Amino acid sequence: MDTAEDVVHWSSPPAPAGTALPLTGGVVAVCAHPDDESFGLGAVLTALTDAGVQVDVVCFTHGEASTLHAIPGELSVLRVAELADAASHLGVKSTELLAYRDGKLSDHSIDELAGHVRRLADAAGADTLLVFDVGGITGHPDHQRATEAALAAADGRLSVLAWTVPDTVAEALNAEFGTSFVGRSASDVDIALPVDRRRQRASIRCHASQSIDNPVLWRRLELQGNTEWLVWLRNGDSTGEGHHAAARRRR
Repeated sequence: MDTAEDVVHWSSPPAPAGTALPLTGGVVAVCAHPDDESFGLGAVLTALTDAGVQVDVVCFTHGEASTLHAIPGELSVLRVAELADAASHLGVKSTELLAYRDGKLSDHSIDELAGHVRRLADAAGADTLLVFDVGGITGHPDHQRATEAALAAADGRLSVLAWTVPDTVAEALNAEFGTSFVGRSASDVDIALPVDRRRQRASIRCHASQSIDNPVLWRRLELQGNTEWLVWLRNGDSTGEGHHAAARRRR
């Protein structure tokens, strides 16, 4: 199996917008499963922590329903330890792991889920929530529900920044693996962030139950290269849109 160090990166897509993170306050990453903070958000989180931004993570489930199980042990227990180990590589200040059933977040009200996000953001003094893009990137309903909860928690006072992938990457993965990735075009993107993936890769290795036999993960990282795409879902303005979305609406 190729590791992240073995693959040859394709050329990153042209930067469609800014290349810097305009964040000055604390960030709470809102995740559905242990490993979302590493597999998806890891390079963005390390860019934030390297810049001196305080990052905290809230994760709704223990990920016990995963179909990947590359090492012995009960997933609901294994993945607690994996998350803690990964967080140490990412430099996050704290992780809060809730105990909602994996795959069942939609059984709970948005207000209930948003309350956890709002509580942690208040405790951390954060001004920004970092989430998976609408559609959940992979199409997973828990990813989508976690983002919905973050948007509800923002409540006009917190910004919401979403990690996304280029639509060309999503299309390639879907063609090769039969997956359901959802991407964005360059015109939708607010920030094309150059990243160093070394600490992300270290955090990924901590999730051994999920990363050892995961060709989709390694292929996605190969296709993405050393750029992460980000979209403002809420940006503290009256429209609640990122600047690209607002510009398109005005045309």
